Amino acid sequence: MQLKDKLPEMSEEEQLKLLATNGMLVKRPIIVDETGVLVGFKETEWEERLL
Repeated sequence: MQLKDKLPEMSEEEQLKLLATNGMLVKRPIIVDETGVLVGFKETEWEERLL
């Protein structure tokens, strides 16, 4: 899909639509909250952030 070349030119709305319609683009768990973004699964980090 050559996304690394296309992403900088896409609007945020276009990027979100692409992610919403192609689940294979999201390869790891991700949480976005008011304190930041948590990606990957490191159990201790998730416990600290969510508990």
